[in-house]
Amino acid sequence: MSEGPQLAPPSAAPSPELITPDSILHRVEWQVIRLLDGFLQGDYRTLFYGSGVDFTDLREYQPQDDIRHIDWNVTARTNTPYVRQYVEDREITAWFLLDLSPSMGFGLAERNKERVLIDLVAALARLLTRNGNRVGAILYNNRIDRTIPPRGGRIQVLRLIHELLDGSEKPAKTTTDLNELLNAGLNTFKRRSLVFLISDFFSKPGWNQPLAMINQRHEMVAVRLWDSREVELPDAGLIVIEDAETGEQLTVDTSDIRFRRRFREATNRHEALLQDDLRKSGVDLFTLSTEEDLVGAIVRMAALRKKRNRLSAQERVTAY
Repeated sequence: MSEGPQLAPPSAAPSPELITPDSILHRVEWQVIRLLDGFLQGDYRTLFYGSGVDFTDLREYQPQDDIRHIDWNVTARTNTPYVRQYVEDREITAWFLLDLSPSMGFGLAERNKERVLIDLVAALARLLTRNGNRVGAILYNNRIDRTIPPRGGRIQVLRLIHELLDGSEKPAKTTTDLNELLNAGLNTFKRRSLVFLISDFFSKPGWNQPLAMINQRHEMVAVRLWDSREVELPDAGLIVIEDAETGEQLTVDTSDIRFRRRFREATNRHEALLQDDLRKSGVDLFTLSTEEDLVGAIVRMAALRKKRNRLSAQERVTAY
């Protein structure tokens, strides 16, 4: 009786790279943070800064300012509201509000929106913790999945990555509601913090109100992740598309130029509404494509925040 084909021993067979918290963080440290040190020269205060405790100056109140910083004595003397400004804290407490709803799985398997979110969180969290700051997170998957209290150190970054990779039991098909995630943040943050909201912003309306409330009490940064295939349909004939949130399926003819035009117009309307909601909330919005280099994206983020801070500084006045 002849033997069948022999299998190579397990040790000789090529195995795919295991995706672990250690492997992700190691890759991010070498491919992202090491390069950022060169671009930003280690000065991340342009990107991250605290609320401070030492009074330094006064300036006129702006709609997005924290009302707790209003100086009522100066306001009464000048009949114009003024807010106190403070020097930066050495230690920052940063929170990540993370949208892990089904639509975040859109994109190429090796580079979908959720994979980009994990890399971005790993990079930002490591930049913060290695300078002595603390980071925490609230994970949302069409419900509040879990809350990770803020701590410092590399171990905390590994824990964040582990929780993001671990996932949870998939919730029932439903539409994302960022109100729930933002309200969880409002009820959780006990001290003034730096808050990153990372999402694709496919959500029920009304989330701009709790977002504005967080922005009044904390320093808020919104990051929108997107994939080019979400905004421009290819000419691929009849295809079945599925709503990742609700599971609803629809057969469409992508060879119909009129249908592709209507699809593009719908995405443009969604973009316009998103920009309007964020503008009303007074929140910075940074967009990050699944095809974009993470180093370049973070450098761009730092440059935009530096410009914003410089413009704010030019508006300062002294009430004397």
